[in-house]
Amino acid sequence: MNRWPDDDVILYDGVCIFCSRWVRFVATRDVERRFRFTQIQSGYGTRLAQAFGINPDDPDTNAVIHGGVAYFKSDAALTVLRTLPGWGWTRALFWVPKPLRDGVYSVVARNRYRIFGKYEQCFVPDADMRARVME
Repeated sequence: MNRWPDDDVILYDGVCIFCSRWVRFVATRDVERRFRFTQIQSGYGTRLAQAFGINPDDPDTNAVIHGGVAYFKSDAALTVLRTLPGWGWTRALFWVPKPLRDGVYSVVARNRYRIFGKYEQCFVPDADMRARVME
């Protein structure tokens, strides 16, 4: 089991437009302000990625630390979604076989820059969200 000392941290690719939109999606719906965010390109994000075997120069997954455990790919996304108000129904998606869920996740992840685009620099959060960013 993968452990990390900080909890409820979402690791994401800060130059990926899709990934940055995912973080904004979570931040606006996380009314308890439970989750914090770190770009894989930050010092903290790079250390976190390397601790879990994610290549910070070519990330193939986001990750979330929840309950002290690291989750990756579809498990990461569903773990976050199920905690958000009104999104509890997504826990039913855990019944979909993991190889199928992760297969779909991997196709999107591999093609994310081509489909959604890429920022020249890391996405800069607004002032409210900046307080939740770990660098």
